[in-house]
Amino acid sequence: MKKQKQLVIMTGMSGAGKSMAANTFEDLNFFCIDNIPPGALPNTIDFWKPPAEAENVAIIVDVRAGQFFDQLIPICRQLREQPVEHFQPPVVLFLDASDAELVKRFKETRRKHPLVTKERSILEAIALERSMLADLKENADKIIDTTNLEAEGLRRLIREFFGPSQSQERLMIAVVSFGFKHGTPLDADLVFDVRFLANPYWVPKLRELNGTSEEVSQYVLSDPLTEPLMEKLFDLVEFSLPQYLREGKAYLTIAIGCTGGKHRSVVVATELARFLDASNYTVRVEHRDLARGRG
Repeated sequence: MKKQKQLVIMTGMSGAGKSMAANTFEDLNFFCIDNIPPGALPNTIDFWKPPAEAENVAIIVDVRAGQFFDQLIPICRQLREQPVEHFQPPVVLFLDASDAELVKRFKETRRKHPLVTKERSILEAIALERSMLADLKENADKIIDTTNLEAEGLRRLIREFFGPSQSQERLMIAVVSFGFKHGTPLDADLVFDVRFLANPYWVPKLRELNGTSEEVSQYVLSDPLTEPLMEKLFDLVEFSLPQYLREGKAYLTIAIGCTGGKHRSVVVATELARFLDASNYTVRVEHRDLARGRG
C-alpha cells in the first residue's frame, strides 16, 4: 500500500516566518502553495492525488484571505474528519512571534502589514490579527515561536518535524529551559516553575557558569527538593504522554522555567530530556536563555 502524503496547513502571524518556512518545505520536496482562500483547500488538495507527482503538500493560509479567512477552522475540521484520498489528515502549523519582534521585522524589511490602513497603525494591526487568529492558534497541532530563532533554527525545526526521517505516528517532544524574566515560551504546552530550588547564582564560584557545567548540575541535583521534584515530574509525563499519543497529538513542548534560564531550569530540562530519551520518545532539548539569563 502506497504511503499517504503529508498535508501541512501553515498559518500564523504576519512576519513570523511563514515564507522562510515554505522555502524549507520546498527543500523537503513539498509542493508549496501560498495564500489561497480556505474554501479552495479541498479542491486544491484533491488536485494533487495520484498520478500527480508531489509527494507532500504545504499550503499557507492567513489573514490575507480577508473576508474568507473565517472559513479556515471549519475547513480544517472537515479535512480531519474526511481526509482527501491518499492524504493524511492535515497538520496545522502556527508560526508566532512577540509583538516587539514583529514590529522590528516589518521596520527592517520595510514591508507593509496586511492589516495596516490609514486609520490603523502597525501595533493596532498586530493586535487585530492576534484576535482573528486566537481560535486558530488554540486548535493548531504545532506552534513555533520564532521570536528568538535565527533562520537556521527555524529551518532545523521544520526539518525535524516534517522531514523524511520523522515518523508521523510518534510524539515529537521539545524540552525547553527558559527564564521567566525573559517571558514564557509562546509555544509551550506544559510549563513547570523550578524557582523554588536552590539558586547557584548566589554561589560566587558558580554564578558565571551555567546549567550545562558539572559543578552547577551537581549543586542543583544535591538540593533536597530536586529528587522529589524529578520523581513527580517523571511520573506526570510518564502518565500524560500516552494520553497525548492516544489523542493523536504529534508535537509537545514542555517548558522548564527559573528566574533567568541559566542554571536551575537548564539542569532540570536536561534531566527530563534524558528520562524521555531513555523511555524511547523522540526528544530534543533547547536552552533558550542560556547565554543571557541570571540563574
